[in-house]
Amino acid sequence: MTAALPPGVGTAPQSGVMTADTGPGKGRILVVDDDRLVLATVAHGLAQAGYDVIDADNGDDAILLAREHRPELALLDIRMEGKTGFDVAEYLRDVCHIPFMFLSAFSDEATAAKVRELGAVAYLVKPIDVGRIVPTVEAALAKLRSEAVIAPIPAPAAAGAPPADLVATAVGIVMHRYSLPRDKAWARVQRLAAEQGISVAQQAERLVLAVEELARGAQG
Repeated sequence: MTAALPPGVGTAPQSGVMTADTGPGKGRILVVDDDRLVLATVAHGLAQAGYDVIDADNGDDAILLAREHRPELALLDIRMEGKTGFDVAEYLRDVCHIPFMFLSAFSDEATAAKVRELGAVAYLVKPIDVGRIVPTVEAALAKLRSEAVIAPIPAPAAAGAPPADLVATAVGIVMHRYSLPRDKAWARVQRLAAEQGISVAQQAERLVLAVEELARGAQG
């Protein structure tokens, strides 16, 4: 799943995260491309620029890594076997609330329209050199960090309220699965919990674990 790295880049083999040897990272980036040469080149360039890089050569692995490592930004190829970059983008947007940009060889109007519809923070057309990618990533992260990009879940403020991240992920799953707005998805999570006689936190955990299990099954 992780490409061989050029000399000079430190690795964390068990986690799949590449980190530059020059000190603390500037942010965590997920790079996804089924072209191993492009994947290694982009990952290496970003690591050398000071970013912690997670790489995947298919959509299923990308989703699992995004869930595990919570990158600040994802760089996605569009045309891949299995889950496409568009599929991954929808999951990152609706479930993980992770922003993304596309690196693609396709620049036709239909592709550009889909990119706009999904809400990508940037869209670069291949061939792309790292000298263009790094400034685009830096600008995107600066903008994202200056904005409130995740709307709060209207969860109870009382003591003992369920973990916000877990509930937010569960609400995102329901939004994506049933094409619901956030408030109605939140109401559905609450209703499911009540019907099962369990807490909202327990229901949220069930939903998240179910999605992760389906993603793992798709790999097999």
